[in-house]
Amino acid sequence: MQLIDFANPALSHTMGRMAAPSPTRRIWAFPYTQVHFRCTGTAIGARLVHHWGYGDIYLGAVIDGMQVKVPVPIDAAHDAVSLVNGYPSRVEPEQAETRDARQPVDIMLAEHLPNIEHDVIIFKRQDEGGVRFDMHGVLIDDDATIAAPTEPQSSRRIEFYGDSVTCGERCEAICYEGKADPEVDLSGYSNAWHSYAAVTARNLGAQAHLVAQGGASLIDGIGWFHAPDYLGLESIWDRAAYNPELGETPQWDFSAYTPQVVVVAIGQNDSHPYDFMAEEYSGEQARHWRARYVDFVHALRAKYPHALIVLTTTILQHDPAWDRAIDDVCETVADPRVKHFMYLRNGAATPGHPRVSEQREMAMELTSYLRSFGPDLWR
Repeated sequence: MQLIDFANPALSHTMGRMAAPSPTRRIWAFPYTQVHFRCTGTAIGARLVHHWGYGDIYLGAVIDGMQVKVPVPIDAAHDAVSLVNGYPSRVEPEQAETRDARQPVDIMLAEHLPNIEHDVIIFKRQDEGGVRFDMHGVLIDDDATIAAPTEPQSSRRIEFYGDSVTCGERCEAICYEGKADPEVDLSGYSNAWHSYAAVTARNLGAQAHLVAQGGASLIDGIGWFHAPDYLGLESIWDRAAYNPELGETPQWDFSAYTPQVVVVAIGQNDSHPYDFMAEEYSGEQARHWRARYVDFVHALRAKYPHALIVLTTTILQHDPAWDRAIDDVCETVADPRVKHFMYLRNGAATPGHPRVSEQREMAMELTSYLRSFGPDLWR
């Protein structure tokens, strides 16, 4: 098969934050990062280097309208597996080679296709806590042709900042709709394609960047991500890749993507290990958090002077004090283009991660809310 790398204009239709270590390669860290192209031939694949963090990792694709997922093997020469608490996670093997010595692997996404023109989107299903891909390119038959999609990319752009719900984490565990997550590893059931963020963007015909990580809080030192040295959105929001265990964390060039809408869905992991907003709303830690959120909104406004900024949480159960805090943040910011949006079942719908139907419920409400601003929203 022939390798088509990212220097080829046929792969110019990409979406999501990416680092570019060379003209031919792209680093995929954030969920829903993708490339869209057309090709002929009977087989389609991808060549990548796998930097593994934890869980079962899959590469996703939509080929001629049909979604597929294919497992990506762990690089055993570099990543030994720990089963602490029953969850597979990465540890350094005793005689690991350097990270730079990792070898690319070929992942076949489809074979035995009819030899016609195909529409293909290859995308990252999971966040960087689980995996970072060094994408070398796509694979097609030796005699196949490849081209960019005929439709130009949308001029509508949304950026989402959030946690596991924004990532679509565990959303495919549909038997647990409205229920707590079972005590097993469900990383293979995570799929950013079905997240409310991705669905909302597709509903509105918009591009979307999902700057999201499962377990992330607003500020460092709390939450669930990157224990015991917890990293929050403040260490993620301005990066092209952000998990220091998997490689460098380069700065993101904000001039590369200017959204008309920014949605911030944060504040659900910040109650770990102590729910200070619920227990001591006027206490020092709660006041500090609200002040840092105000600073974050100001930082976003500095990057995007004209964007509508929507602050929210999700339908995942949490104490209403966090939504009260967002009200206070909006009042302090006093910017007419900063809004607080709440879902009909905000904070009360499910004790577990929202499943596909619940993600769609959120997307329907958020889509309607954004449509209420009319066509001027995108100008």
